[in-house]
Amino acid sequence: MSDTFMRNVFKKQECTEYVLQVIMNQGDLKVLEQVLQKDYKNLQGRSAVLDCVAQDAGGRQFNVEIQQDAEGASPRRARYHSGLMDMNTLNPGQDFDELPETYVIFITRDDTLGYGLPVYHVTRKIEEVGADFGDEAYILYVNAGTQEDTELGRLMHDFHCRRAEDMYSEILAERVRELKETQEGVDIMCREMDEIYREGQRYGEKRGEKRGEERGIKLGEKRGIKLGEKRGEERGIAKGKQEMAFSLLRMGMPVEEIAKAASVSVELVEKWLEKELHPVG
Repeated sequence: MSDTFMRNVFKKQECTEYVLQVIMNQGDLKVLEQVLQKDYKNLQGRSAVLDCVAQDAGGRQFNVEIQQDAEGASPRRARYHSGLMDMNTLNPGQDFDELPETYVIFITRDDTLGYGLPVYHVTRKIEEVGADFGDEAYILYVNAGTQEDTELGRLMHDFHCRRAEDMYSEILAERVRELKETQEGVDIMCREMDEIYREGQRYGEKRGEKRGEERGIKLGEKRGIKLGEKRGEERGIAKGKQEMAFSLLRMGMPVEEIAKAASVSVELVEKWLEKELHPVG
C-alpha cells in the first residue's frame, strides 16, 4: 500500500467515490468534487497538506489520508486535520451552524489504535450521560492490515494488490491498469517519483547548509559550511533515490526498470531492497 501510488489512484474521482461508499457503508454516496494535496493554511500556526478532501451531494466533507506509519496517523494529527477543515470552510459572516458534517479518515497499513478491529469510529460524547455531543465532526481509522471477507475487507485487499487482475473492484483495477500499463500512467508515476527524489535532494541541501553553517560558526571555519552542504546534499540525493526505489518496488516494477528510473546500478538497487526487506536486527 504505497501512499504515493494511492494518491494517484484518487486522482480519478470515481475511485475516491467508491472508497468512501465502502468505508461509509453507503452505496449511494455521490462525490461532487474533490481536491488533492491541498495546502490548508493556518495563518496563526502550522498549515498542513491534506491528501484528499472530497464533498458529497449532502454537503459532507471527507478528508482521506493514506498513512504507512503510525506516527503520521496519531490522534492529535487527526484532531488537527479536523480543525483545519473547519477553519477553511466558513466565510466571514457565516453562522457556526453552517459548518458541514466532516469526516477525517485515516487508512493505515497496520492497526494503529491496537484493538484488533477493521475500522474505528471516533466521536465526541457527553461523558456523564454517554450521549452524542452532536458537533458532527467524526474521525475514522481503517485498518488495512485486516482483510476479512467483507466489502471493507476486500477493499483493503485491493489496496495491497500489485496487479490489477488480482483486485476485486473493477473501478480500482481500471485505474491501476491506467497507471501501470499505459505510457501515460508510467509517465505520471515517473514524474511523481522524480519529484520525491528532488524533494529529498532539496531537504538534504537545506539540512547540509544548516549543519555546515552551525559548524562554521562554532569552529570559525568556512570549511565547515562547505562540508555540511556537501554531506547534506549527498544524503538527500541517496535518500530520495532509495525512497523512489521502494515506492516503485511496491508498484511491482522490475529491479532493472527501478535502476533506470533512479539512474543507479541494478546491484545498488538490489542492495537497498535487501536492507528494506531484511533489516539487520
